[in-house]
Amino acid sequence: MSKSERIKGFYTALFRRYGPQGWWPAETQLECILGTILTQNTSWMNVEKALKNLKSKGLTSIEKLSSVPIHILGELIRPSGYFNQKAIKIKNFIKFLNENYDGRLERMFKEDSNKLREKLLGIKGIGPETADSILLYAAKKSIFVVDAYTYRILSRHALIPEDSDYREIQEVFMDILPKDTQLFNEYHALLVKVGKEHCRKKPICEGCPLEYDPHTV
Repeated sequence: MSKSERIKGFYTALFRRYGPQGWWPAETQLECILGTILTQNTSWMNVEKALKNLKSKGLTSIEKLSSVPIHILGELIRPSGYFNQKAIKIKNFIKFLNENYDGRLERMFKEDSNKLREKLLGIKGIGPETADSILLYAAKKSIFVVDAYTYRILSRHALIPEDSDYREIQEVFMDILPKDTQLFNEYHALLVKVGKEHCRKKPICEGCPLEYDPHTV
């Protein structure tokens, strides 16, 4: 079975087991972007607590986030962990949006995907996973998001070399799959699901929907 067939087969097996994941859980595009920043190094449950705090104070607009003092912002997002650093990252993004797109997300989303990605990566504190999550989930652009689960699953199934970097892993999916935003959305969410349930640092292979891949190592 070729790598292409296996990558496509993984999606089929995961979707059959878990069904649609409904990512990204957010009421607005701005909330989605905040979630991509807040979810770094924490659980989604903690992100929800932080977002709830922001909503309770009416901090659900670019204007409000622009003016709120950074120490207050940090306290509100404390449940997400690393709250001081994340407050700085949020402020950096808001400043970027104001300076480049007059504070308008719809204007930012009209930017060419590759150009916008490079600009997002130029924001201090925004790495490839966060930038691509913003592009895929908020901007609805067809780019595949790679995370630690993606690397772990593909390397354990011998689909990538162990020293593969982010871009190399991303290209596995981008080269094989059709450029479909919904497909990329669902596949990434399904990989996270199986990663949390089975492909942990200490794997639980029994019952995994990918258990019977003949190339598993």
